[in-house]
Amino acid sequence: MKRMATILAAVTLAMAAPITGMAAGHDHGARHGGDMKESGTVAHEEVIEGVTATFEIHDMREQMKGAAPAGMKETHHVMVVFTDVKSGGKITEGEVKVKIQGPGKTEQIKDLMGMQGHFGADFNLSQQGKYGVMCKIRLKDGKARSAKFWYTVK
Repeated sequence: MKRMATILAAVTLAMAAPITGMAAGHDHGARHGGDMKESGTVAHEEVIEGVTATFEIHDMREQMKGAAPAGMKETHHVMVVFTDVKSGGKITEGEVKVKIQGPGKTEQIKDLMGMQGHFGADFNLSQQGKYGVMCKIRLKDGKARSAKFWYTVK
């Protein structure tokens, strides 16, 4: 009985280690729970018809080394937090689509998924240079909004 418990504990520990490592490298909740302006990763921020849109772009290459599935091409996590200007409350319901045009005129279009207080998706920004980021937004109030900005990968 003790031997079985020891084996079960060892297997559980072995299986949990890779999951814990992956979570540490790609944990949205812990990384985005605080004030984003303090973290120094804000790529763009603007007020659009009563809503503040705060965009962050996180380079995931270092954290994902060895943890990423084989063939994963995405290198950066693009996220946006929407805040109601009047109430200061986060807006977590709606549809968000991002189009990124890369330095080689390549385009990527993705729907951002709602996740732990923000909308986000992973993109391939592996080339150095300037990327055009265009975002179409329809939040729970039904208004169509958009944002555009440039982001440089060095």
